Amino acid sequence: MGKYKFYIADAFTEEIFGGNTAGIVVLEPGDDFPLKEKMIKLAAELKYSETVFILPGLEKDSWDFHARYFTPTDEVALCGHATIAGMYVLSKIGMINEGVYKLKTGAETIDIQVDGSRVIMGMATPENIDTIDEPRTISELYSIMGLTVPNPSSIGRLKPMLISTGLPDIMLPVSGKKELDIINPNMKRLSEFSERWNSVGVHAFTTEFAKENNSEIKAFCRNFAPLYGIDEEAATGTSNGALAYYLHLNGLLGSDGTLKVIQGEAMHRPSSIDVFLSADPISQDIVTVRVGGSAVILAEGKVYL
Repeated sequence: MGKYKFYIADAFTEEIFGGNTAGIVVLEPGDDFPLKEKMIKLAAELKYSETVFILPGLEKDSWDFHARYFTPTDEVALCGHATIAGMYVLSKIGMINEGVYKLKTGAETIDIQVDGSRVIMGMATPENIDTIDEPRTISELYSIMGLTVPNPSSIGRLKPMLISTGLPDIMLPVSGKKELDIINPNMKRLSEFSERWNSVGVHAFTTEFAKENNSEIKAFCRNFAPLYGIDEEAATGTSNGALAYYLHLNGLLGSDGTLKVIQGEAMHRPSSIDVFLSADPISQDIVTVRVGGSAVILAEGKVYL
């Protein structure tokens, strides 16, 4: 049985009990990760949407830290809010200083910039996986979410799309904040739909209050992933990275654009997430996405696994 440093931190907020909470387990250099079954059981015991285990690298490694992420039911390749929370914890306990670090994840190795209480993480290479454009399937999806299919003019003829910046999510445009607030998914049907589309879940959004200048957009979002034991999540880094890419693909966010996301209001855990998108000026197909925010530590101690 191993004994590890353990923390609980809220990400994408500067106040405790805001944002999205993650469990963080910090291993020592040269340690092995605990058995996968034990890491899943700890995540299930904590009941947070994700718990991250962070292993410091050795001198021979090409990365500074290796992170593995667990929902209450399974391991996932990458998690934005747990990364923000985890790297914030490392900075506060003196394991890292301000600077840029390489973090090995199940998606790919990404750069993490630490600047005081603010952490900005690189996303995995954006992928446009699929578009849901068959009318019957669109109607099914909105019905599952407890909505009617919006008038095309109210959402700029946007279509649901499966996008990934580390984890695949279905981007779901809704006509406004009122529609966003009344979403009430059938979780069983949503799990089945997500499994059918190889998606973690659905990221519903509205840009009803977006600025006209497409170099900066404000969006309100809600995220649902019952397939992975998460009915709703208060802040999602990878999903909002995917949303920035979606908005870019649809001409709503410029080549060097900033997306400000407000999420978690329906859960009474408001979160503020900044997303930065940059497209290569020569080849617009080469796009990088970064997600940033603050965090705060709620508790610390030891865990025995």
